[in-house]
Amino acid sequence: MKRYFLGVDIGTFESRGMLIGEDFRPAADVSVPHTMENPRPGWFEHDAEGVWWGDLCKITKKLLEESGIAPEQIACVGASALGTDCLPVDEHCRPLRPAILYGIDARAEKEAAWLTEYYGEERVRELFGHPICSGDTATKILWIKNNEPEVYARTYKFLTGSSFLTARLTGEYVIDQFLAKGSFRPLYHGDGRKNEAECPLYCRPDQIADCAVSTDIVGYVTPEAAAQTGLAPGTPVVTGTGDSTAEAISVGLVEPGTAFFQYGSSMFYYYCVDRFVDQFVSPNGNGSLKGGKVFTVPGTFCMGDGTNAAGTLTRWVRDTLYAPELAAQEAGGENAYAVMAREAAQVPPGSGGLMMLPYIYGERSPLQDPKAAGMIFGLRGGHTRKHIGRAALEAIGYSTYQHLILFEEMGLPPRRIITAGGGTKNRTWMQIVCDMAGLPITIPEPWQCSSYGDAMLAAVGCGTLKDFLALRDALPQGTVLRPDPENHSYYKAHYPIFRELYRANRESMYALRDDS
Repeated sequence: MKRYFLGVDIGTFESRGMLIGEDFRPAADVSVPHTMENPRPGWFEHDAEGVWWGDLCKITKKLLEESGIAPEQIACVGASALGTDCLPVDEHCRPLRPAILYGIDARAEKEAAWLTEYYGEERVRELFGHPICSGDTATKILWIKNNEPEVYARTYKFLTGSSFLTARLTGEYVIDQFLAKGSFRPLYHGDGRKNEAECPLYCRPDQIADCAVSTDIVGYVTPEAAAQTGLAPGTPVVTGTGDSTAEAISVGLVEPGTAFFQYGSSMFYYYCVDRFVDQFVSPNGNGSLKGGKVFTVPGTFCMGDGTNAAGTLTRWVRDTLYAPELAAQEAGGENAYAVMAREAAQVPPGSGGLMMLPYIYGERSPLQDPKAAGMIFGLRGGHTRKHIGRAALEAIGYSTYQHLILFEEMGLPPRRIITAGGGTKNRTWMQIVCDMAGLPITIPEPWQCSSYGDAMLAAVGCGTLKDFLALRDALPQGTVLRPDPENHSYYKAHYPIFRELYRANRESMYALRDDS
């Protein structure tokens, strides 16, 4: 009997599932769209029951139906979800409120400020590894404690997305040790144990999940979950992880010196290194990077963080300036993003003297400034939507380049760059990133995505793949883009303008934000 491995990923605006065979190539691939709620400025939520669990159930049933593969042929299941979120559930693993999403949700600013004052900056650095920011899940738990006491009192567990999916499949409450030691600090020690000394400020130690490695088989599909998903009862399930980690693994981020940039709704990076690195603040005003942590791949460490906008910025441009093309797309015409990419390619580097800052939802890395704002600078009468579209792509490219500059300032210049995510469909955008970086970049196959990574992690978990090096060797080669030296020189010379636009206008951004 042929065996297959199932991976399901829940993203910001779309969920995707994939079945791969023992040749480690897709046998079936299904996607379903969903929405993200924005009930107040700075608040971003998902209906965990309807979106997270509902999408997983739809996807598994559809995969089985379309492929004709029997549920009993699925050897193992892996699941991932967007970033690290905060979802309180009751003792039956039923959500008590909408899930508070990853770092894009900045509702816990007051809690972050209070914690910084409570601990002091030096202690914050020891406990969190960086200045407290919107990506820290502990602040979101504290926000629930302060603002929704009735929800807090009923909470059995505070989960992130992947933990919720695994719990609904198996009844077991676990979290990938990589996520726990990153965004859930200081609730866990560096070795994965719950930090019983620090937990009480936020929640009881028993209210958070137990740590496990992403490829550990932590449970088996329950009869109830089987009835809802179409899977066979008793199917093994691995711990799972975050969507960015799953995607990084899917494209081969398993060796030190490799940097991975994921271009989805936000830009997320992981940089695999061979040693622990502490938080770094640029002496040249280029921002700061969080310290490293133990990575999913045994024996390696990883730096990682994300921006608040990438695809959301291009989406804003599309919705604002390409309404006719979007309407034509919905009527069966050409994809509006394809029109945007073609038009952006017609504009030379520099967008005709137009520059944008991408901080339309504040910013995480490398600014860690939720009050930052976007900007269109240098606008003249001759500029068109083509220039604005290219400037948006260049804004995200400059943000990527800013991270590479920080790596170099740390003495850790990458040897290899891999990109992934929906943004890689836009080759104009990826060539901009390549030209800015001044290094070749590898673009994987379109199906090398988070759900593919989940399936590959499941293959490691059940022993079909021996380890992560075997996983790397099973991956396809992908497409390699090479930089244009002239364009690289241009972008390198103009990057300081991008950096100084934020630094020079920061206080004005804050003043305008207070008026909104």
